[in-house]
Formats: sequence, structure tokens, C-alpha cells
Amino acid sequence: MVDTIKLAMIKQCPLCQSNAKFFYKDTQSYFTCKTCHGIFVDANDFPNEQSEKQRYELHDDNSEDKGYRNFVSPITKSIQRDFTKKDKGLDFGAGTSQIITKVMREKGYNIVSYDPYFHPKRELLHKQYDYIASCEVIEHFYHPEQEFELLKSMLKRDAKLYLMTDIYDENVDFFSWYYKNDPTHVFFYTKKTFEWIQNKFNFSNLCIEKRLITLSN
Repeated sequence: MVDTIKLAMIKQCPLCQSNAKFFYKDTQSYFTCKTCHGIFVDANDFPNEQSEKQRYELHDDNSEDKGYRNFVSPITKSIQRDFTKKDKGLDFGAGTSQIITKVMREKGYNIVSYDPYFHPKRELLHKQYDYIASCEVIEHFYHPEQEFELLKSMLKRDAKLYLMTDIYDENVDFFSWYYKNDPTHVFFYTKKTFEWIQNKFNFSNLCIEKRLITLSN
């Protein structure tokens, strides 16, 4: 019985496949990994596809809202700084609003949108890009190892991957942390997690500026 209980408190990390230990429980059970330093929700507690999509549809993502445009500006400004209008980009997990795509197209940039629910153009996943933007997406990854392998495969040489998410550290009170209260947020990253991702997927450089994470190919 004791061994069974101990086993129930151990889960395989979906990013690095190491054994992870129980971390916290409220409406969902969370586990923490000492190898990649990620925190993840027990797969048994994942929302179903219908409820997940409904949650996304509730997001008030008005692409004309100045506040929302300012929120994604760390990514849109970085693209303008690092790339030209001739370069090819992908908005990965664009959501209902496609805000990054819309902002960049207004500025004359060549960028397309992919989202598994709202813009499911899977043919876009078989091409390569000079830059990929993914804002408030990676915390939704059920299979982060597979997703990062996919993102890496779509990057050209010297391309960049721009990510935005709220990063967890030991100064955050997980119990009261707002970011975990969204049931579709199933994987949380630390600075060490992104360092692990950089090494695992052979990115040449990692830059973390608050909520903006940039991985260079």
C-alpha cells in the first residue's frame, strides 16, 4: 500500500520525461520536476477539448484595444527590431484575435497565423520561418516536448522564437498565484526550465526580459 501511494505521488514530466514529485493540489494536482524545473498539472486533471475551447472563446481579446496591443508589444517591437518586412513569420497559437498577425501586417510584415482551434491550417506547420511568435501559448502545452520539437523544426537558421508567459520563481506564492487559476494553464516554466530548453533543443542563445523569452536558433 505504501509503495502504491508513493508511486501515485510521482508523475513523468511531459517536457523532459524525468520523474517529478507532487507539489500542490487544489482543483488540479501539480507536480514539480527537478530535472527541467518545470511545474505541470496531472494529465488526469486536464480540461476536455470542448471546455478548453470554450475557455479560449471567453477571452476578451479585442485586437483594436490599445491595452491589448501594448500587452503584446514586447513581441511586436522585437520583431520590428530584429527582422525586415521581407522576412517570413508565424503567429503560433494566434487565438481568436490574431493580434500579433494583425499588428505586424498593419506594418507591412509577412506573417501568417496558426491556431489548432481557430486557424487550424496544419500545412503551415510544415514550413520554415525567420521568426515565430507565441504569446500566452506555451503554458497551455499538454505535450511541451513535442511542441518545442515542432517549433524548433520550423525555424530557419538564425531565426528567433519569441515567447511570452508568466515565469514562476521561488518568490511567487503558488497558492495565491493568479496564473495557475486558469484550468487551461497546465505547464509552468522557471528561468532554469528555459535554460534546459535552450540546451535540449540546441538554441544558440536565450534572453529573458520579464515576460518575454527569446530563443535564437
